[in-house]
Amino acid sequence: MDPLDTHVRGMAAALGPYRAAASGRLARWGAQLARHLGTGGRLLVAGNGGSAAEAQHLAAELVGRLRDERMPLSAIALTPDSSTVTAISNDYGYDEVFARQVRAHGRPGDVLMLMSTSGRSPNLVRAAHAARELGVRTWALVGNGPSPLAEACDEALCCPSDDSQVVQELHLISVHVMCEYLDRALPAVLGKAVAARREAVLVS
Repeated sequence: MDPLDTHVRGMAAALGPYRAAASGRLARWGAQLARHLGTGGRLLVAGNGGSAAEAQHLAAELVGRLRDERMPLSAIALTPDSSTVTAISNDYGYDEVFARQVRAHGRPGDVLMLMSTSGRSPNLVRAAHAARELGVRTWALVGNGPSPLAEACDEALCCPSDDSQVVQELHLISVHVMCEYLDRALPAVLGKAVAARREAVLVS
């Protein structure tokens, strides 16, 4: 079969089950991120290989914008700083490359999103454990099958395909849709924050 047909068929087969698994979770994650980032919180995000690129993509959508103009939101990808990544890998081992950054940047109540097609990357699992020690919430985007990463995180969206390429593409859909939900929820969050500040000024 032609590679294009094979790939499209694999994606088409995954879309129905993915929609069922993702709809409520992505809406909830987007609303929670709107409340957290809209009031000064931070998102940390990490992955390896192609998932590293998607982690950076998510951070760019939040610090920049997805569609309409809005305030910049605090999102840090733990992948692009080559000096930090190589220093930690050299001094502590690659399994610690994200965990140490989580300990540096994470604050209680922040969110750490971890992306892995296999769900078995030791450095991501260690990052999830480090986040839990700090009181940072952990979300995972993973693929099919047993997943130590999903087990280590507070919540996980498991994308239903055995093809890593399809899983990565579903992760990208998840990033975009979650940001759409965030943008829908953000104006109400900001409105409440402004009202609370006004009330505080009146009381004082």
